[in-house]
Amino acid sequence: GKMAQDMTEKELLKMELDQLKREVKNERQMVSKTGKEIKEYIESMAGEDPLLKGVPEDKNPFKEKGGCTIS
Repeated sequence: GKMAQDMTEKELLKMELDQLKREVKNERQMVSKTGKEIKEYIESMAGEDPLLKGVPEDKNPFKEKGGCTIS
């Protein structure tokens, strides 16, 4: 498709309208309900979260293989 800077104002407005038509179909829920569900999900998965518990050295694919010595 065309880049946004190459489009006329009418084309840009049509694109925005199409996007809004798609978004209005999304099912809405109260944040008070979904926030609680997200928090419970995160807490239930915390034991498996490598960002919280770390990655064992032998399982880390990004661990440096060798060192470097400056003399």
